[in-house]
Amino acid sequence: MFEGFSLRRIDVGEAVLRVRTGGAGPPVLLLHGHPRTHTTWHRVAPLLATDHTVVCPDLRGYGESSKPGDYSKRAMARDFVNLMSALGHERFAVVGHDRGAAAAIRLALDHPGRVTRLAVLDGLPIGAHLQRCDARFAQAWYHWFFLAQQELAAAMINQDPDLFYGGRYHDTPLAMGVENWADFQRAIHDPETVLAMCGDYRAGLEVDRQHDDADHAAKRKITCPVLALWAAKDDLGDLYENLQDVWAEWADDVQVRALDCGHHMAEEAPVELVRELRTLL
Repeated sequence: MFEGFSLRRIDVGEAVLRVRTGGAGPPVLLLHGHPRTHTTWHRVAPLLATDHTVVCPDLRGYGESSKPGDYSKRAMARDFVNLMSALGHERFAVVGHDRGAAAAIRLALDHPGRVTRLAVLDGLPIGAHLQRCDARFAQAWYHWFFLAQQELAAAMINQDPDLFYGGRYHDTPLAMGVENWADFQRAIHDPETVLAMCGDYRAGLEVDRQHDDADHAAKRKITCPVLALWAAKDDLGDLYENLQDVWAEWADDVQVRALDCGHHMAEEAPVELVRELRTLL
């Protein structure tokens, strides 16, 4: 897994991130989602590394990165700016999936001079979701509200992590790749990581929404080109009649397309995903 890549821990000021790097060429930062770690990119990163410098961190709170307590996407964005500066990259492309997509969007909004391209995989701004939240959303994405009860949710999940995560995501070593699955298992069986992941969702309903709503009210948009991919076999497309219209409120230069796979694109359709990413990068 990740042949030719290096693995290290980098102090970015407020947190210490576990980071995998490899390849050569224009830099691209890959941000994973919940409840994954950076190893979710193990089928994608080597393909991109043929002509890009690829940087894959564990988000703060996730995997083996530190757990500083502040899981706002603004704080995560600062982590990534400092990380890329430490690696010598002042401008870079960003690809974010799921919760990593929320962090990537905040990175592009808060630090427009640093982000050259943005790819959002199965995600929208948190504020865009919550502005449209209805009974269908609450039923389909109940975990947003459950996990946001941070201490209670973590205490319940930690009684049987496999029941919650295995039952929800139907993950297997074959589908994920054996080493990626093992890293995921270590993460969901670490009580501190589970508590931190729940903190990510608490921040989403609180401070992250405030930040998104403030940008939306000010009509502040993402300035770089955006590729928004949604998984045709997941439910994002079912919740919104026209994702292009939703994205038009947040970015002027945006392409919205579906990928014929389930939610975990990097694991399920890596070749197809890289083909799409190359249209942006």
